[in-house]
Amino acid sequence: MPKLDVSMTAGTFLGWLVADGAAVAEGDPLYTVGTDKVETEIPAPTGGVLRHGAAEVDSDYPVGTTLGLLESGR
Repeated sequence: MPKLDVSMTAGTFLGWLVADGAAVAEGDPLYTVGTDKVETEIPAPTGGVLRHGAAEVDSDYPVGTTLGLLESGR
């Protein structure tokens, strides 16, 4: 779970925008996160193959929680 502002301690995982196992490029939107103030799409920090984690839609997670992984492209 990314930290979207200085006071954020947790956020709501709203869902994946890319299928598990799909190749993505740096900057592609991966998933959506919500807080009490905003909903935002989180972009890929690098290119690779997306592997969904066990994050459940509409569940809250502390900042720093791993929601999925990007494996380096092959």
